[in-house]
Amino acid sequence: MAETLIKQARIFDGSTNPSFIGDVRIKDGIVETISKTELSAKPGETVIDAKGQWLTPGFIDFHTHYDAEIEMAPDLSESVRHGITTISLGSCSLSLAVGDPTDLADMFSRVEAIPRKNVLSILESKKNWNSAIEYKKHLNDLPLGPNVTSFAGHSAIRAHVMGLERSLTKGEKPTKEELEKMNQHLEEALDAGFMGLSINTLVWDKMDGSRFRSRPLPSTFANWSEYEFLNKTLRKRGKIFQGVPNVSTKINVLMFLKEAFGIFRKPLKTTIISLMDVKFDPGLYKLLGVIGRITNKLFRSDFRFQALPEPFDLYADGMDVVVFEEFAAGAKANHIEDELERKTLMKDPNYRSWFKRQWTNWFLPRVFHRNFRETKIVDAPDKSLIGKSIDDVAKERGVHSVTAFLDLVAEHGNKVRWYTVMANHRKEPLQKIVSYPDILIGFSDAGAHLRGMAHYNFPLRMLKLVRDAELENKPFMSIERAVHRLTGEIGDWFGIDAGYIKEGKRADLVLIDPNKLDESLAKDVEAPMPFMEDFKRWVRRNDDTIKKVFINGKLAVDGGKPVSGLGKERGYGRFLESQIGA
Repeated sequence: MAETLIKQARIFDGSTNPSFIGDVRIKDGIVETISKTELSAKPGETVIDAKGQWLTPGFIDFHTHYDAEIEMAPDLSESVRHGITTISLGSCSLSLAVGDPTDLADMFSRVEAIPRKNVLSILESKKNWNSAIEYKKHLNDLPLGPNVTSFAGHSAIRAHVMGLERSLTKGEKPTKEELEKMNQHLEEALDAGFMGLSINTLVWDKMDGSRFRSRPLPSTFANWSEYEFLNKTLRKRGKIFQGVPNVSTKINVLMFLKEAFGIFRKPLKTTIISLMDVKFDPGLYKLLGVIGRITNKLFRSDFRFQALPEPFDLYADGMDVVVFEEFAAGAKANHIEDELERKTLMKDPNYRSWFKRQWTNWFLPRVFHRNFRETKIVDAPDKSLIGKSIDDVAKERGVHSVTAFLDLVAEHGNKVRWYTVMANHRKEPLQKIVSYPDILIGFSDAGAHLRGMAHYNFPLRMLKLVRDAELENKPFMSIERAVHRLTGEIGDWFGIDAGYIKEGKRADLVLIDPNKLDESLAKDVEAPMPFMEDFKRWVRRNDDTIKKVFINGKLAVDGGKPVSGLGKERGYGRFLESQIGA
């Protein structure tokens, strides 16, 4: 492998140590030399003039749903192009390590808003493994772009052991033998280097397909004694418990905190989604921040919320977006696959009355703000609608905003596309959230919600948030600490060999133009999926910001664009085994 010399960059090594101007030499995939004095170039060495640029470790995205995409496009270029060199699979109880292809497709597709036909086709053509160990080998056989880590998914394990129908039946408990079998699958995954177990208790997350459509995921049917049984293994081995709390109750999150407690026992490393400044409850983030601090300080826990360092915005095609799963009337519409049938439902007077009652009911559990004044129509067959809020349309038509929305969906179906910001809309609360000690910066959901969310470049937006405050002479965090939160802190907590620039370590590096940490980071575009014909996903592109990305010492991104060999040649990413616990 050719040598590369990066000269006179400002080096952030992934710790909180002060940054410095220096040179870095890469040789045979590792960082050979880090020097504060200039190094002389060797014959044949590639020299990069990095004056005025930042050199950081590759960023880590610990919450993705690339499980299906990685099979067809292992470059995962939508993340790598933003400087992410390590990703994690198996989040939210969903994993492909074990299970039947049809069962897995039905679990993944609706929850993560990925077309089912594509997921099923991928699994039917690619899945030739039947265990976590075989799955790890399969991943290492792919020409991976980034490095990969994984959780074992509880929904997948539960369905595989109990059978899908029993795993989705209320009141149906696993036998003692089935619990032992689930634990055996978990042990095998941990032996293979998986980081831990992911579960899901949110009943809004629904099955796809025709067999059990609209039932919640298998993991949601488990009781806490089942989770606790599996957590004994995680606790004993020092592994991680990742979860999705059920926000339809106020006490469910307390169960996760209870599992994390380290009083009179070993603490269980626990992380859940997600700490946000949500529009419908502007003080909630403060309460959760205090709860996280108390949990770790008073109860000797090792607990972390996941948090995004940017506005939590989303697009919707008609009603085809996860927020409508929050209430029964919205879920009923999303239960209907046929668009014509759904349009007919929108016209039904009884349904419209039901939808309006639930939409305007402030006592029903919610995360979404349900305020049509906070929307913007970005595309529709009737071009006169573009740029207006749904509330604007309602006023023009002299009707209630819910009536206008249902009329638009009845008229145009999924062809009316609209935008809104759900959370993290205020700068100062967002600065506080990313400063909390009991959070981890992440939760991009990359690879899922393909038409609705685009948080692929969250590390760059974190750096912009911090740098903007410095430029305004109102600093709240050092750049060194921001880089640490995106790299070394994550690598340490998850126990993976990533997140630092150190001599003798793998050269996963990102070269950034700090002057391009600007408004271009929020620019969104629709881009074709490499393996989905006529399907476009919502992404963000900021090619001027990222100058170079190296993975395992190989150039992966040049001038903001993935190189031609990424995802085709071997030698970039690999499966990174968990190095914590036993």
